[in-house]
Amino acid sequence: MIFEHISSGGCQSYLLGCEKTRAAIVIDPNLHQIDHYPFLAARHGLHIRYVLDTHTHADHFSAAREMGQKLNAGVVAHRLSPAPYAEFFLDDGEKLKVGDITLQTLHTPGHTRDSMCLVAEGHLFTGDTLLIGGAGRIDLPTGDPDALYDSLFHRVLTLDPALLIHPAHDYKGQGHSTLGDEIATNPRLQNRDRESFVAMMKGLDLELPAHLTEALRVNIHGGKPLFQLLAEASDRISFVSAEELSQEWGDAVLLDVRERDAFEAGHIPGAVNLPRGQLELQADRRLPDAARRIVVCCGTGEMAILAAATLRELGFVHTAALRDGLKAWQEKDFPLSRS
Repeated sequence: MIFEHISSGGCQSYLLGCEKTRAAIVIDPNLHQIDHYPFLAARHGLHIRYVLDTHTHADHFSAAREMGQKLNAGVVAHRLSPAPYAEFFLDDGEKLKVGDITLQTLHTPGHTRDSMCLVAEGHLFTGDTLLIGGAGRIDLPTGDPDALYDSLFHRVLTLDPALLIHPAHDYKGQGHSTLGDEIATNPRLQNRDRESFVAMMKGLDLELPAHLTEALRVNIHGGKPLFQLLAEASDRISFVSAEELSQEWGDAVLLDVRERDAFEAGHIPGAVNLPRGQLELQADRRLPDAARRIVVCCGTGEMAILAAATLRELGFVHTAALRDGLKAWQEKDFPLSRS
């Protein structure tokens, strides 16, 4: 079996390939690495046939939907997964064949109700059920400490201790472990009393993931995260620096898309205000000459990128965005007007 471990910060994903058939699967693909997986597969002469999420991720963005679309790969999840874009659903005890590789499914709820582990050729992919030196948190949506206790002590820990452990997260950069090592040293597994385990997991008091709401929205409903929307919009527009704007912007319209109170508190001299929320409704009235050059600005630059891309879609083809927004303008000590 061809095996590649891909790390993206603390998030871990895995490429498995069949040496005979060249079929491959990516487990827990991360959107930030979406271009890396096909590169690795091509380097080994593999074709990605499946992408699989071991559970609904709440702290990063899954690449499963986009990889499925771009590569014509089957999107695999547990039967209880809420993801509408999944095509193949696995349940406890079921098998997935990737060429000559067989992945055996264990339903291991607790971290989430759709969590599953996968066993394949001496490897155990544990998602967030079992981590190296830890176990998946139970304080996120559908988490259940009692279910996690059963999944760990009645399912996972009964497997072959020689299995190599590959979790979906590894914040300490340990790479991999064995099930036997975890049984012997993992502090979450040392007390096998249910009540003590449940109390321990409930008392961890962990900080919530930074992008919890956005990640759940994207991973459950199949939308796009803000960083992706900004990247796609940036590819469709041009940019103007604060220095360039201060030197020459001719007859261009400088359009500030912040709310009125923010605009009145300080704006670039000569700018006109059209809040982003009114852009589509007011553009034709406020910007009657679609051929005129427009430079869009906001506080930090992000809203201006989205607004400039929208204006281009509306036919205002000579629209650019002020890079880094009013923040960059102020850092250069350029003047502001207030009204």
